[in-house]
Amino acid sequence: MVGQIPQPGREPERPPSRRERARAATIEEIKQTAMGLMREQGTTDFRFSDIARLMGMTAPALYRYFADRDELLTALIVDAYDDLGDAVAEARDQIPVDDPGGRFAAVAQSYRRWAREEPQRFALILGLPVPGYHAPEEGPTSEAAKRAMAQLKSLFYEAIQAGVLRRPMLTDDDGSITRMLAEHHKVKDTPIDGPPVPPETFQAMLHCWASMHGFTSLEAYGHLDWLPDEVRDAVFESSIRLVARVAGLPEPGGLPRLSDD
Repeated sequence: MVGQIPQPGREPERPPSRRERARAATIEEIKQTAMGLMREQGTTDFRFSDIARLMGMTAPALYRYFADRDELLTALIVDAYDDLGDAVAEARDQIPVDDPGGRFAAVAQSYRRWAREEPQRFALILGLPVPGYHAPEEGPTSEAAKRAMAQLKSLFYEAIQAGVLRRPMLTDDDGSITRMLAEHHKVKDTPIDGPPVPPETFQAMLHCWASMHGFTSLEAYGHLDWLPDEVRDAVFESSIRLVARVAGLPEPGGLPRLSDD
């Protein structure tokens, strides 16, 4: 059997040592235990002492893996954003690129599905801030959020390139969006990175996210439990069609309903 030929100028990757594998496994167990506590308690907060007790460790031993609670929360937030972004991208990419309306519908339904299946992680990244937690500025959480949200923005860029993005129905910028975009595009790596778009299109992007997120949040936190599943599906589907139409995207066809799963 012929081995791989090392690439010039590149060191062959070293497999992780037994100690490194053990450390990675313990870190993953800590994160899973913290998530289990959040699900059990119905909160996005937890204590190191509770994690240590459940894992049969001492609280000080946890500090060999995470400097403090904030560092652990940061890791959980990054994981959640990455998981959401992967789920949305996978759903989007099952629809052809020349169908931006269908891709928007797939993104919206995947976003909703992930929130229903992962309510605590959804609350962790897109709910109320965790008391006392301070995310590192322009750190891993910011980068993970950008990666996740880029899935929605890309739909508008694809529609622009395909020549099928219409002018939004609402174009009532008072000048504030224009000024903000002009300022942000002078700086690299801002939350508004990507090709420049007209102010009304940027506003339409926000309308799409706000509508999708608003419904999803109401449902994820139980505020729509009084509605039958098929009614919630119908309202969600119509709201996605409505916001796509207002935003200038091609109107999506029928969405696969969660109640049919």
